[in-house]
Parts: sequence; structure tokens; C-alpha cells
Amino acid sequence: MLELLTPEEMSEADRLTIAAGTPGYELMKRAGRAVADVVARSPLGTRIAVLCGPGNNGGDGFVAARILAERGYPVELALVGARDRLAGDAARAAAAWTGEVKDAAAVDFAAAGVIVDALFGAGLCRMVEGEAAAAIEAVNRSPARVVAVDLPSGIDGRTGAVMGVAIRADESVTFFRAKPGHHLLPGRTHTGRLTIADIGIADTVLDAIRPSAFCNREALWRAAMPVPKADGHKYDRGHLVVVSGSMLHTGAARLAARAGLRIGAGLATLASPPDALATNAAHLTAVMLRRVDGSAALAALLADHRFNAVVAGPALGTGEATAELVQTALASCAAVVLDADALSAFRERPDALFAAIAGRAAPVVLTPHDGEFARLFPDLAAMPGKLDRTRAAAARSGAVVLLKGADTVVADPGGRAAIADNAPPFLATAGSGDVLAGIVGGLLAQAMPAFEAASAAVYLHGEAGNVAGRGLIAEDLPEALPAVLRRLFD
Repeated sequence: MLELLTPEEMSEADRLTIAAGTPGYELMKRAGRAVADVVARSPLGTRIAVLCGPGNNGGDGFVAARILAERGYPVELALVGARDRLAGDAARAAAAWTGEVKDAAAVDFAAAGVIVDALFGAGLCRMVEGEAAAAIEAVNRSPARVVAVDLPSGIDGRTGAVMGVAIRADESVTFFRAKPGHHLLPGRTHTGRLTIADIGIADTVLDAIRPSAFCNREALWRAAMPVPKADGHKYDRGHLVVVSGSMLHTGAARLAARAGLRIGAGLATLASPPDALATNAAHLTAVMLRRVDGSAALAALLADHRFNAVVAGPALGTGEATAELVQTALASCAAVVLDADALSAFRERPDALFAAIAGRAAPVVLTPHDGEFARLFPDLAAMPGKLDRTRAAAARSGAVVLLKGADTVVADPGGRAAIADNAPPFLATAGSGDVLAGIVGGLLAQAMPAFEAASAAVYLHGEAGNVAGRGLIAEDLPEALPAVLRRLFD
């Protein structure tokens, strides 16, 4: 279940299911039962407080409350809003509840063992205020285990943004498919353990919805992952070139080159300026070294089509010389990864970079962090929602864009996107991004398609961080890749 559905897409999934013959109230009963099943992991006798809102999310809460009471749990139900304003299936679910309905302010959430958050669902798109905000704050002050229905109330299901105030859940129960807000920050930190419940919506509705956002998991890209052949040799697996910085700025390029080799590129060469040759030579073994003095020399190197992938940017500097090297790489037939300084070098003229990308046959992947993204796409940086920002940047640039962070998003120009959630906090260390760029480059050298290569690189980079664990430094990440690859593929 890799697909991530926006609130609008989830509404369409509900509509299509109802149109095919399943009543909406039946879906609500199944959703409420799924929530009750998760709550019922707590011992019988645990006091349950159910916080309901005025829409269908509240209807799910009424159903869960009824089922839990029938199972013998003491249940207290609070409603934000007037009961006589409930409509449709939510009103029907409320009518089936025979217990008392209290105002949220009258419920002692601190005394509950479990709180069911059925206030708002994934479709919330306004700031939470007044009685609803006070109820959320009361729930957050409680030591109770909190189970959210669909998405923690106050989280935007599309962007993961906190709409003023939001429930901090221990668990969330969503239906059919997860939403982007479950995986994008800060929504992910509010979601807790996520259960995706089957409520009888057929997978065939996806054929009509055609979702384009996915959770970044192995199944998304594994079929495109290069597999070494028994009769193959290193030249079959591509030759990665990484452009090195000057004498005092060489480590980033070496990290990228080593990562490219570790992920399976047959060969890797460091293109080094003259003043850095001795420094680089003292540190290199499997990675080869070539003297490349400026853009003309890089063009001559890349004229040999065996050099089929290039990583440029790590510690190159942000001046005109870097911009010229980037233009040269983009004028070649090689796949290109542009990271760090290669992006910032175009902060005053991003259109020149996009024009150089346009019409290339070979792929381009841009790997900015938020600061570099803002330099290259200053207007897009202010857009709400990391998923939408990344998609817009990919469409504008004509490249696959990998917007880094704890919730890294990869998007291609057609709008397909993947959201990662497996990166440990230990990856926030110097050189980590250089390793990631090298992994992308190494996969491109093996002819992996750009979107799949970038998505796989992000996932594998995160898993390498999990293998290396607390205390990792960037040098540990390439060395952790073999263990990750063994676990995934052997």
C-alpha cells in the first residue's frame, strides 16, 4: 500500500465505493470498528474518552464509542458543536449512541486511560480555534494513550502542517491508504504508530483516482534496481565522475565517489583540479583520479561516453567557475546530479540552469536542502506543503528534484512523488548529503531511471544511517551500504 491519497482523492475513493453499492454508513461502521479494535488492545475496564467533531470523523467516533461500550468498556463521549447540527451518516451514528453526550469542557481527559480523537479528519484546511482548540490542548495535557481517527486533529492531511494546534497521538488509524500528512513533517511526529485499516474499499478505485504520491519503500523502485549479471564486468555497470573542489575542499567529492562505488557503479573517477591532485591521491584507492583543470578539461573528459554519470557541486564553491563546470556537464551526454554549490552558483540566474536542462536526453537530478532550494526557487520556497513545493520545482526545472530533510521528497516533472520516512536523526551530520548525491550518481551510472534512482538512493541512505546508528559520521554511510543491500536483495 504505497499510494498516498490526498484528502480530495480519499473522498473520491469513498464516493466511488458508495456508487458501486456500499452505503456510506456501512463504511462509517467499519471505520469505527477498526478504531475500536485498536483501542481494545487496552485491558477491559480501561476508561475511554471519545472526542467527536461535527463531521464524518465524529461519526466514526460515535461508532467506536458504541462498540467499545458494548464490549464492556466505560466510555465517556464529548462532542464539539451542537448535536442537532450533525447530518447524514454522522447523525445516524450519533442516534445509535445511547449514552450521554457531553460538552468537551465537561470531560476530564486527564482521568482517561485512552482518548479517541475523532474531532477532525484529514480534510481539515482551516486554523483550529475556540472550543476545538481548547479540547485539543486538554487532550495533549492528558497522560492517556491517544488514538487518532484518520489523522490527528489539527494536522492538514495534504501538507502535514499544524493548523494552529494539533493532537499528539500515540497511534492513528486511517482507512484504505495513508495520507501525505501522515508522512510529512510535522504531521508524522503527531501521528504515532500508524494502522491502515481495510474498510472494504476496493483497490480498483485507484485505477480511476490515479494517485501520484507514494511512500518511499523498496517496492516503489525495486523492479528498476540494477542487478549485477553473472557474466557482467565493471564496464557494464557504468563509470561515475565526481568533480572535486580545490585543495582544501576535497573531502565532499571523495565521499560522493566512494558512495557511488558502494552502490554498484563499476568505476568511479574523481575529476580533480591541479592543486588538489596530491591531496586526493593520498586518500584514494578504488576511486580513480584524473587531472581536470576547468570546464574545457571536463568537456574533454566527458566526450568519452563511457563516463556516463556526473556528480557536481559538493564543495565546489559558488562562483562562476562552478557555473561553467555545471554548464559543461549538462552539455554532455552523461546523466547529471547537481548538489550543493552547483545549485547555489545559479542563485542569481536559475533560468539559465533550467534552460541548460531543457531538452537533454540524459536525466538530471537536483538535490537541494531547504536553503539551496530557496536560492534556486525563491517563490516556491514560500508555498505551503513540501510535497507541492517539490513537484512545482520539478515541473519548472525539468529535472527530478530531491528536496532533502527528515521527510525527503522526490518528485519528477510529471508530478510523481515519493515521501521518505525512514531516515534516522543521526543523518544530520556533515557530509551526509554528499554521500546521498554519490548514491544517486552511482545508480544513474547503472542506467537506473532518474525518479527511481533518486527514490532508491534516499531510502538506502536512510537505511545505511539506521545500520550505522547513533554516533555515525558521513564516512560510515558508504560502508554500511553492503549490509543494507544484503538485507534487501540477498
